[in-house]
Amino acid sequence: MEYKAFWAIKQLNIDAKLAGEKWLLQLNELDEFRLQAYDSARIYKEKTKRWHDSHILQREFAVGDKVLLFNSRLKLFPGKLKSRWSGPFIVTMVSKFGSVEVENNMG
Repeated sequence: MEYKAFWAIKQLNIDAKLAGEKWLLQLNELDEFRLQAYDSARIYKEKTKRWHDSHILQREFAVGDKVLLFNSRLKLFPGKLKSRWSGPFIVTMVSKFGSVEVENNMG
């Protein structure tokens, strides 16, 4: 309805100032729509990260445990039958925040 009214006014009365104001309003609406899209994408990413993090199991390590290290930077099929796991390593120190120091004593 609003568009038809604007079209009728435009046909009867061509006013450049009014057309310019309408154009600026449309640009502002586009800008607001773009900002809403950014916010929606950010919220989606936060929810996805929260869901993913909630499915990660917490591991408790103690000094003397044997562990394997996972190399996440190794690309898909880097070499024939090359494993992304290395080790075993022995845990030498565990901090209260969960970081672990390991030592390669296994020979």
